[in-house]
Amino acid sequence: MWNYSEKVKDHFFNPRNARVVAEANAIGDVGSISCGDALRLMLRVDPQSETILEAGFQTFGCGSAIASSSALTELIIGRTLKEAEQVTNQQIADYLDGLPPQKMHCSVMGQEALRAAIANYRGETLDDDHDEGKLICKCFGVDEGQIRRAVLTNGLTTLEEVINYTKAGGGCTACHESIELALADILAEQQAAPAVAVDATKDPHWQEVIDAITELRPHIQADGGDMSLINVANHKVTVSLSGSCSGCMMTDMTLAWLQQKLMERTGCFMEVVAA
Repeated sequence: MWNYSEKVKDHFFNPRNARVVAEANAIGDVGSISCGDALRLMLRVDPQSETILEAGFQTFGCGSAIASSSALTELIIGRTLKEAEQVTNQQIADYLDGLPPQKMHCSVMGQEALRAAIANYRGETLDDDHDEGKLICKCFGVDEGQIRRAVLTNGLTTLEEVINYTKAGGGCTACHESIELALADILAEQQAAPAVAVDATKDPHWQEVIDAITELRPHIQADGGDMSLINVANHKVTVSLSGSCSGCMMTDMTLAWLQQKLMERTGCFMEVVAA
């Protein structure tokens, strides 16, 4: 029997914002009833400030799934979309004073629903169509992208951890080999990608740039991309983008976010460009 915190029990028996948001302009659907877990997250976002004014959910699933959905809405109401994007499944679990390892996939489902809702608000189409070769777990409809995000966000290293965080492989077990191969590839890519260039020019702002990229990098990796620092000179920062960041329509926003952070840290204008 799993041990649930009092906060999980509270959010299960007394879920916050378990309702339809009538004027929702951002909707994220993840999971499916046939797989045992499904979540619809509805947001009402202020078009001017992009602040989340309301959040509601409908969840089909276990107590942990309902509690995680409830916690997610509490975490994001009042935040801007940019701030909400930084919310991780671990923060959802921490808000509930922890979840059993076997139930961490419920917090991941919340993070995936938030990601889908924000994309829906922005008119973007997520690459979750399970194209040939991308669907890994047929029992629960989990694709390689979902596994990659869970691995990179949570530092997963074993098959058991991937099952706990995504449910992939928790059914018929036929996909275990595919999961292990995908996991090995993700971990190998992570080790191969250097965070910063070796021969630094030692610009006065070099360390501040490294710190900002270190803060940003896990969020980029969670979506299958990566960023490495090439050079800092004369208030100009040159970075290299790889993986899903190459040719991504969100690249300009990523560079703008880094540029804004650097100007806040250094107190002077900094230009960020991609090599």
